[in-house]
Amino acid sequence: MTTARLRTLAIGAALAAALALAGCAQDAAPASTFVLLDGSTKTTQDFKGQVTLVNFWATSCTTCVAEMPQIVATHDKFKARGYDTVAVAMQYDPPSYVVNFAETRKLPFKVAIDNTGAVARAWGEVKLTPTTYIVNKRGEIVKRYVGAPDFAELHKLIEKLLAEA
Repeated sequence: MTTARLRTLAIGAALAAALALAGCAQDAAPASTFVLLDGSTKTTQDFKGQVTLVNFWATSCTTCVAEMPQIVATHDKFKARGYDTVAVAMQYDPPSYVVNFAETRKLPFKVAIDNTGAVARAWGEVKLTPTTYIVNKRGEIVKRYVGAPDFAELHKLIEKLLAEA
């Protein structure tokens, strides 16, 4: 294959990736069941009528650990206004590490463990952490962040979504 052809393929792949990362234009959030640390379950349907942040993370991910205080602050800021958070620990994360992390940091929101990887697969084959989705009151994904979000931008988006009927 020629270098020009390889360059064209690389540019095409980069463009496709950029478009995929730009956000999910109003796709319905996938039907998922989240198994929470206390053994209870929540489904995507349970989040209808509120704005929800779904964060895929791992205790071994330094960016995930670093952004968690901001996710907590975001949750605390908006929770009284119809906003919720679910942090989904990746399949490879040892459950004891997740429980320890959630308890020692007193995470104030739902924490789920994706033991089988089914939730990550349903949400678009999530492999990179952190990956965060914002779901509107109608259950539609309006934004996806791969890596730590710009929290000022995220707060503006949450404000806008909470104001919608």
